[in-house]
Amino acid sequence: MAFKDLPAHARPREKLIARGAAALADAELLALLLRTGVAGKNVLQLAQELLDHFGGLSGLLQTGAEDLKVIKGMGGDAKRAELIAVLELARRAMAERLKERTVFDSPGTVKQYLQLHIGSRPYEVFAVLFLDAQHRLIVLEELFRGTLTQTSVYPREVVIRALHHQAAAVVLSHNHPSGSIEPSRADESLTQTLRAALALIDVRVLDHVIVSAGQSYSMAEKGLL
Repeated sequence: MAFKDLPAHARPREKLIARGAAALADAELLALLLRTGVAGKNVLQLAQELLDHFGGLSGLLQTGAEDLKVIKGMGGDAKRAELIAVLELARRAMAERLKERTVFDSPGTVKQYLQLHIGSRPYEVFAVLFLDAQHRLIVLEELFRGTLTQTSVYPREVVIRALHHQAAAVVLSHNHPSGSIEPSRADESLTQTLRAALALIDVRVLDHVIVSAGQSYSMAEKGLL
């Protein structure tokens, strides 16, 4: 069915006004941002194609302007710029929430934040959330990329960055591009090595979170810290 042939109550704009934003599916909300489709593809179909191609909202939130060009209908600068701006606002809003409150008042937000930033990367990334004495976010830094082992993640560099930010605690994180979020023995060993190194400067390791697209694993929750 063509978009123009949809009954009024099924169109995203009218549905949002009548029932509220929570009543809309992800594709419908995205369609409101895109506004128009392309020849042979209405705006709802374009929105669903974007979600399917990038692995849902979490994947889309990590997408850059150049990546969007592969989708027919997203080649124009204006449409891509508007979508990237909204995605960046979503990332910043979540970062603000972490900076305004104690991180572990909302562990789900921490996991979502890490999934949005590194969960869908096609390569491994090791990142650190540096926290103040109230366990509020100071900054997230991606410190290492590539195959992560004890020889490629340098405790000295993590310690230097913790001192630079005057951090009182950290949350370690890395992604598993394979999709499996179970920690390996190397992951557990690396965590203990970093925990010991940071303890020398009185910085606590609160957690090590492993993420992939749409999934997360907390070592603290599993009793591994």
